[in-house]
Amino acid sequence: MAYATHTTWKDRPGAVAGVIAVHAALGYALVTGLSFTGIVEKLPKLVGETIVDPVPIPPVEPPPQPKVEPQDTAPQIAPAPAPFVPKAPIELGPRTPMETSDVILPPLDLPSLVPGPTPSASAGPKVDRFKPVAAAPRNNAGSWITDADYRSNWIRQELTGVARFRLDISASGQVTGCTITSSSGHRELDNATCALISRRAKFKPAKDGNGEAVASTFASAVEWKIPD
Repeated sequence: MAYATHTTWKDRPGAVAGVIAVHAALGYALVTGLSFTGIVEKLPKLVGETIVDPVPIPPVEPPPQPKVEPQDTAPQIAPAPAPFVPKAPIELGPRTPMETSDVILPPLDLPSLVPGPTPSASAGPKVDRFKPVAAAPRNNAGSWITDADYRSNWIRQELTGVARFRLDISASGQVTGCTITSSSGHRELDNATCALISRRAKFKPAKDGNGEAVASTFASAVEWKIPD
């Protein structure tokens, strides 16, 4: 048979003392907690990002492709050329023989061409202030050669003829040269023509477009005829 042991707080003085100590500690904690002014550590702020829900982007539809019309791939055949038809030959009559001759024509006598002086391309047209004047005899041209100039031996030999000459005239009117341009047929008469005229002829000098005396030439002829 079991018996329950009944004890009182008087029988456990240690347990009673422990309970009292616990209550005293709790009371002290309550009193001191109400007047506690200690340092409270601040918690760091949380830095975060705002998350936005993404907006759905509708898909881009591709542009409509152009419709490709089906092409006729059948090859193009060129039309065949017209057949070549040769022309009918032209009938020629009988050939007529060409007449020939044994006569040889003489060559044509063409005049020889002498090129003249070529004008300068840079020189413009010259305007004369005065009319140019040719050289002119100052004395009687009939007195240049007379019958008295015919020598007796020329008369005996019957020397006659026409001697053509050209004289060179200086700006002062003097004869500076004589040239026989066409012979009389006798050297004696040609030499006498230039010698006598060069000594006896006097001239007025030629003048150019500025009115100044210039050198020039004079041409004439003398007929040698036996005097009566």
